[in-house]
Amino acid sequence: MTKQTPALDTAPESAKATIAPAFPRRGTLSEQAYDAISEMIERRELATGSLIVEQQLADQLGISRTPLRQALQRLEAEGVLVKSANRSFQVRKVELREYLQSLKVRELLESEAAALCVDRVDREAISAARANLQAVETRRPYDMLAHWRSDDEVHGLVIENCGNKVMAELIHGLRASTKMFEIDRLYERLEPDSRQHAEILDALEARDAKAARKAVANHIRSLFQFAIETIA
Repeated sequence: MTKQTPALDTAPESAKATIAPAFPRRGTLSEQAYDAISEMIERRELATGSLIVEQQLADQLGISRTPLRQALQRLEAEGVLVKSANRSFQVRKVELREYLQSLKVRELLESEAAALCVDRVDREAISAARANLQAVETRRPYDMLAHWRSDDEVHGLVIENCGNKVMAELIHGLRASTKMFEIDRLYERLEPDSRQHAEILDALEARDAKAARKAVANHIRSLFQFAIETIA
């Protein structure tokens, strides 16, 4: 197991205070930078559409530009960042049309992945995801980062255990698109998310492929309808 380290160990105290990590950092400086930047985007401290000023961000995190650029390139590969016209990194902005289209494809693929994964998901992983989900529901005040972590965990059980690498990679890419929209526009949906994620976990625990397919499809349709009612 990789030894846990404080957030970006080389950062000055002022930078550490700015980052305010939700969980301990681990791994290389580039991995720590990746986690820190991901959190800044999830917290909306780096807004969608904003340009990344590399030297400024490196100074804020207390690292050199080499590990920072490695983290930025990883986020670009995942679809979180894009290159702007002047070749600078930019936080990706997803419009409503792309979001809704991505959800439609996710509904097809991820509901099938849920049916495929039911005999592969470890029961202890399901129990851990349920405990984290319940902790998010009862935490006061609302913790946005904990909500995103729980969301990633529940969907990760489906994606990582579907047994189809190509399908998993496609769903990961689609989730990157939809998550960027939700961070920007639908960032607090605790009650319906918690209820629907619990239904997904119930189906996985019961090893019920039909129920798992239905629970995931219903969840994604709910996101679609919520966006239409809230924004369109």
